[in-house]
Amino acid sequence: MSLPSINPTTTEAWKKLEQHFSDLPAGKAGVKELHMMDLFAQDEGRSSKMKISWNDFQVDFSKNRITEETLSLLLQLADEVSLKEAIQLQFSGDKINQAEDRAVLHTALRDFTSMKPEVKRSLKKMKKFSEAIIKGKWKGYSGKSITDVVNIGIGGSDLGPKMVTDSLSYYKNHLKMHYVSNVDGDHISETLKNLDRETTLFIVVSKSFTTQETIANATTIKEWFLKEATQLDIEKHFAAVSSNLNAATHFGISEDNIFPMWDWVGGRFSLWSAVGLSICCSVGYSNFEELLKGAHEMDFHFKDSDFSENIPVVLALLSIWYNNFYKCETEAVIPYTQYLEKFVPYLQQAVMESNGKEVDRNGNLIDYQTGTIVWGNVGTNAQHAFFQLLHQGTKMIPIDFIGFSESLHGNQKHHSLLMANFFAQSEALLQGTYKEEVTNNFKSFIGNKPSNTILIKKLTPKSLGSLIAMYEHKLFVQGIIWNIFSYDQWGVELGKKLAKDSLISINLNSTN
Repeated sequence: MSLPSINPTTTEAWKKLEQHFSDLPAGKAGVKELHMMDLFAQDEGRSSKMKISWNDFQVDFSKNRITEETLSLLLQLADEVSLKEAIQLQFSGDKINQAEDRAVLHTALRDFTSMKPEVKRSLKKMKKFSEAIIKGKWKGYSGKSITDVVNIGIGGSDLGPKMVTDSLSYYKNHLKMHYVSNVDGDHISETLKNLDRETTLFIVVSKSFTTQETIANATTIKEWFLKEATQLDIEKHFAAVSSNLNAATHFGISEDNIFPMWDWVGGRFSLWSAVGLSICCSVGYSNFEELLKGAHEMDFHFKDSDFSENIPVVLALLSIWYNNFYKCETEAVIPYTQYLEKFVPYLQQAVMESNGKEVDRNGNLIDYQTGTIVWGNVGTNAQHAFFQLLHQGTKMIPIDFIGFSESLHGNQKHHSLLMANFFAQSEALLQGTYKEEVTNNFKSFIGNKPSNTILIKKLTPKSLGSLIAMYEHKLFVQGIIWNIFSYDQWGVELGKKLAKDSLISINLNSTN
């Protein structure tokens, strides 16, 4: 079955939201003019009403420029665009990526209750492979154990595993992890200069095994490796994650060291697959499995919870509200943990590559705003960088604050200071100096800046899996409401084609 294709601006809910935003009946000011401080004063139970508790997650969305009526109308919008039907179609394996005639089943990679046989086989192979590397049983060509692992990929074959490996560095083992993505020769040279050929494993990650940057980097690394090793040694130092078995074996990689990728898994949602092999090597297979299980629990919550208590749905509806009614073009994500330093770059690909579309599911040009621009950095660093604009700037930028109740190393003094800032920033953005007497206008700011606070008990592989899956489902909901296909990336493909044409021209000019 096909996804429903409903222009959201034609729905009754959208029309009611437009009126609700600007003008209420009897000449009252619309929600656009309300201050959240007044909303809290009018309803003492606002904080408890606008909070979702799930597992170790507490999501407080009370500091948003909405009323209960706003939320009701947004939920009506979700119903009118047939969101429930769309969710069912995705999880059932229908080819909802119609532009490429593919199913979208990254959720099947982490479904241990009814796992596909090919996924089970892949996980079993990943477990065996990673444990041999970690325990030192895998020997290089000179008989030494592996000490360094280099992941060679780009986009989803790099950002996902790199982010998870970095985020879970507290749980890592002795292996040193490296990620090569940019085709910039300086990047690869800097990586190689401190590596030992005898003790390094390279994982080439490319679904087609033709990705220009990845194959260029893999070929350069192979040439570097062969300066001291032989062609026969490649099988002890190179593995691949690809659907192109012939190309990978032609490169010299043993078929035993090649892991599968499937047509029904998009690159930016592939860290849950064998693309996460470097994660397994870094934190061990058991932690990788916990990551998958955490994501699956969020899948279950998303698929079966009522929309009013559904974390990804509520977050997506709020994003629609700001993007399409307040005309906010960006939203910030601020994790209050240094471990999630690479989380925002990962989200940028997941969200902006998915929902940066100007054609709807009916093939028509869109006359309303779609994908939001996602940006941010870790707190408290961000407070000393761009928070001045968030507090007193003329732009309204909704924010997700992500925090953890418990620190990993147990330094309570530092963690208390960190969390004090976590809570204070959302309060300051809400309150500003509203209704205070300020003698110096330069110290005045109106507040009324929206934010969500996502408080999680502890950063574990499982909670990280849930957090990533939460944003995956949020972007899916946004795409359904905007009536776009979130799972293709034709703009990226055009860029690849033009790069190849440019390379031909450059090579021709250099030989003349």
